[in-house]
Amino acid sequence: MGCRGVAPDKNGGNVDGLKGFQKKYLRGVAHGMKPVVLIGQSGLTPGVIKAVDEALETHELIKIKFNDFKEKDQKKEIVKVIETDTSSEMVGMIGHLAIFFRKHRDPEKRKIAVPAR
Repeated sequence: MGCRGVAPDKNGGNVDGLKGFQKKYLRGVAHGMKPVVLIGQSGLTPGVIKAVDEALETHELIKIKFNDFKEKDQKKEIVKVIETDTSSEMVGMIGHLAIFFRKHRDPEKRKIAVPAR
């Protein structure tokens, strides 16, 4: 969901929406990263959703590149599905790249400390 909403997670709990300053921080962390998932002409397949879910489980913060989607509305629809299906939140979109974040379920395995202010 968007920054003000609350997205349900797969375990029945809720993932609080990130605030603007937190998204800005995460975009900065993601700046030097390369995309780990590419979405091509096949669009959003179950395999792509699984790859995104696994990448978020491993890295918490990932970039996704849209290869064959030039229209912003198409990308927004794909982003909504990814957020819902993976219990993640998009923290930014620049051109054909989208940045997604999901805290690791195990607090001891979290790699990114999001500032609380």
